[in-house]
Amino acid sequence: MRALLPLLCPGWTWPARAAAAALRLQGPAARPAPRRAMALYRTEERGRRHSADYRVFLKNVAGHYISPFHDIPLNVDSTENVFNMVVEVPRWTNAKMEIATKEPMNPIKQDVKGGRLRYVANIFPHKGYIWNYGALPQTWEDPHHKDKSTGCCGDNDPIDVCEIGSKIFSRGEVIQVKILGILALIDEGETDWKVIAINVNDPEASTIHDIGDVKKYKPGYLEATLNWFRSYKVPEGKPENQFAFNGEFKNKAFALEVIQSTHECWKALLMKKCDGGAINCTNMQVCDSPFRCTEEEARSLVELVSTSSNKGSNEEEQGWHFLSK
Repeated sequence: MRALLPLLCPGWTWPARAAAAALRLQGPAARPAPRRAMALYRTEERGRRHSADYRVFLKNVAGHYISPFHDIPLNVDSTENVFNMVVEVPRWTNAKMEIATKEPMNPIKQDVKGGRLRYVANIFPHKGYIWNYGALPQTWEDPHHKDKSTGCCGDNDPIDVCEIGSKIFSRGEVIQVKILGILALIDEGETDWKVIAINVNDPEASTIHDIGDVKKYKPGYLEATLNWFRSYKVPEGKPENQFAFNGEFKNKAFALEVIQSTHECWKALLMKKCDGGAINCTNMQVCDSPFRCTEEEARSLVELVSTSSNKGSNEEEQGWHFLSK
């Protein structure tokens, strides 16, 4: 697999590059501890939590607004299996949060359907999401591109990630993960990839390197993941979800090829070489992108976002659903 080279302009990504260089100089024994991507980014909340107005914007180390979809590099170090992940949903929570791909600067917001905020149900024995759930930046599942392995087109979003480490992260955190494998969910005829990954700072990261290690060191977790994705829409009155490959989790090598493909689709999107439809491609630092904006323009776009104090909905789903065959 060839390296996933970022398109970000020189100068803006110096903290990430400096961190990677420092790790190389320190040698393998010193590598795990210094990886702290979240220090390079911070969040800003606008609007009221659990309301349709609520947004989480990301800023870089210089305090400038950025797009978590476009401005955070996919790779931390192109020579290693280390990627940035944007956390949208902390483990055990229910609010269906996601990067707003169609809004300027792509803040994180809660999904709305039929005029109502969306929450995933608690399905016994689980409480909300059973991993830290999020997305890989600079990836895009092109709805016009048919995947050669699934035969279905993409779902028009960044590629999803299930982080299986022991820590619970906060909404909007940017963490660094190792890729372990991937699951192909088929959602209403679209390919919706689910990458399995682990935080590089997790105590078990040094022993878990591929999907087989997940089965060995976290027995039952992959089965629970498959059942979760199969059933999470059933309480809404929908049928069970389907999967490619009969629900088989593919290994790290397969996952890295899928990530490469979605990264290439994203590059075509940001260079206006394909039709992105309503996707908002405004970015701060993607070199040569026709959608690139200035720091001032980014700030102006964010300041247009409502900060209404309208009362939000109930914070989380508290009931339980017991599904039987």
